[in-house]
Formats: sequence, structure tokens, C-alpha cells
Amino acid sequence: MKASSDNAPTANEPPILVRPSRDTDVEAMLSIYRRHIRRGIEDGVDESGMPGPDDLLDRRKNLRNHRLPHLVATIGGEVVGYAYIVLFRKRPAYRFTVKHSIYVHQDHRRRGVGRVLMQQLIDACAAAGYRQIIGYIDADNASSLAIHEKFGFSRVGLLPGVAHRHGRWADTVMVQRSLAAGSSEPPQPVSIFSGR
Repeated sequence: MKASSDNAPTANEPPILVRPSRDTDVEAMLSIYRRHIRRGIEDGVDESGMPGPDDLLDRRKNLRNHRLPHLVATIGGEVVGYAYIVLFRKRPAYRFTVKHSIYVHQDHRRRGVGRVLMQQLIDACAAAGYRQIIGYIDADNASSLAIHEKFGFSRVGLLPGVAHRHGRWADTVMVQRSLAAGSSEPPQPVSIFSGR
């Protein structure tokens, strides 16, 4: 995601629409993800570690079974980005905290796709009763760090030297944002996410 307004959509462009992902979106999502791995900040992953269509289908099924949002953004019917959350930890004490991931197609960066997906994820998570949302961002990804700050995320940790790519060790920044009442009130049971 980019924080800059360069390449912002004009009045003549179709709107960015967000909906729950479908099995038919898998190839488009894989293409976006592979581009991030091969050429983005996350470059350096061995090709043998790349997920295949079945891996993503299984992940979608698992998230759907747990009522966790898995969204795609489309422009003119084309999938241009996707986002999802997973539970932060599996133990019951952490059931009100989630971790998010957002990926935007290279040709549609700086057009608001990431911002729209982020807002939809935040809204869906708050409506479902989650109280905290966590993210891990490469310390060199200034654009992503800036947009997270615009959405009210705070930097809460630094994980030095946890990734190795481009022949060097890289740091990861942990960010966090409260949802709804955050930690100021006791939790209510987590409701069911309405996605399909």
C-alpha cells in the first residue's frame, strides 16, 4: 500500500468495490501475491515456498469456517487487491485480537485500493467484536507504515533481523490498533462475520 496520492483515480474511472473473496478469485490473488514475493519488499522467498491454488483455496475455506473476513477489491470487475485477517494467537485468551494482511496489485498502487481494503477490514473486525488488530510491516516499507499511522495504528515493537533477503537481514515493525471499545471495557462474545 502506498500513502501517496499519485495515480489517484479520476472521476471517469470505475469505483473500487470490496466484497468477500470467492474461489474464482484465487488465481488473481495468487498473481498479486507472487508479484509481492518476487519484486516487492518481501522479495527473496524461495520459489519452492510459493503457495499454489490449492493452498489458497484451503486457507479461504479455513478462514470462512472460522468466520474471518477474506476480502477482494475490484475495479471494473478485475481483482486489484485482497485482504484478510487471522487470529493473532490460537489460545482462547487471545480470541479478541486479530492480525491482518493486505496485498495490492502492482498496477493499482497509490489509487486508494489499500485504504479501501483497510477500512473494510477495520469495520468488519470491529463489528464482529474484535478489540485489537495487529500488523507486521517490513521496516523499509515507509509507505505501508505511513498508511497504518493514518488509520490509527501505533508502532508497538521492533523485531530486528527477522527476515533475510537481498543479501541482508531486515527488521520488522509491529503495529497495533484498538477496535471498538478496545481494552477499556470487558469483551462481549465474538459475533459471526457475515461474509460468504
